[in-house]
Amino acid sequence: MKLSQFKFDLPLNLIAQHPAKRREDSRMMVVHRKTGQIENKHFRDVMEYFNDKDVFVVNNTKVFPARMYGRKEKTGAKIEVFLLRELNKPNKLWDVIVDPARKIRVGNKLYFGDNDELVAEVIDNTTSRGRTIRFLWDGNDDEFRLVLETLGETPLPKYIKRKPDEEDKERYQTVYAKHEGAVAAPTAGLHFSKELIKRLEIKGIRFAEATLHTGLGTFRPIEVEDLSKHKMDAEYYRIDDEACRIVNKARIGGHRICSVGTTTMRALESSFTAEKLLKPSEGWTNTFIHPPYQFNIADALITNFHLPKTSLLIMVCAFAGYDLTMEAYKKAIKDKYRFFSYGDAMLLV
Repeated sequence: MKLSQFKFDLPLNLIAQHPAKRREDSRMMVVHRKTGQIENKHFRDVMEYFNDKDVFVVNNTKVFPARMYGRKEKTGAKIEVFLLRELNKPNKLWDVIVDPARKIRVGNKLYFGDNDELVAEVIDNTTSRGRTIRFLWDGNDDEFRLVLETLGETPLPKYIKRKPDEEDKERYQTVYAKHEGAVAAPTAGLHFSKELIKRLEIKGIRFAEATLHTGLGTFRPIEVEDLSKHKMDAEYYRIDDEACRIVNKARIGGHRICSVGTTTMRALESSFTAEKLLKPSEGWTNTFIHPPYQFNIADALITNFHLPKTSLLIMVCAFAGYDLTMEAYKKAIKDKYRFFSYGDAMLLV
């Protein structure tokens, strides 16, 4: 398939700027893959579609405050530094994206905080906007983390046209977030409240946890028309024995597996056996799922409404079929569903 087939016109007023008042109050479009039926519901209704012993697999990655603002030595020019991942803990080496990039060269020092609490040195160019920086820090690691927490801000996507506030620290994070490492929230999981999870568990639905640290690669624009030529950035993932035990027991028993989010789906599709069972593994995945694709573990998917021409929308089309997905998106725009990170949900069954 061609990239241009995944284009659609989205009115800007449908891009959610704030989360719903309560997590589970988001709207939810339910798309039935076999019949093509499309229903309008709310996320709290999700339990109507699952039964005792079905399994939800969630991504327990935790977002860290990855966006920092500093200034360049000598000129004092304001610089935005977006932390992507820690390359070397003892040496405080980080992969980052800088903006404006043309002003940041190897050897430059960057100062953060009103009183220059933190200093970093640029030691390498990685891409046109990418740099490797070394934080110059004498204290211990806990103190360093605290400074990053204090100086960094919640990395809301750029299409949310406002500054992050205190509410975002809680709401741009799932209630089950555990392992820090993501620069973007696994947004399908934002609709779950602790109360809703408890109600699902009382109904007999099990939860299994995987980890995939969402990087900017998930959102990087696809620049090739031929999808088979697109290379995804690798993202770290981990699936442990306990998750495999829960998922495989359900699969063998003929129960349903619902992937909560496209990031979870990428982790699941990076770690299965010839018998289509989940296997424990850990590493880096650059799996790019596009039509036609045979899914191996999950038979239901919860996701948000995505940007045109993105790997996320393309994966949804691979799961539900191109025509049905694009019809659902047309209906979502007509019915004024809220799009993107703080937007509404879609359940594909």
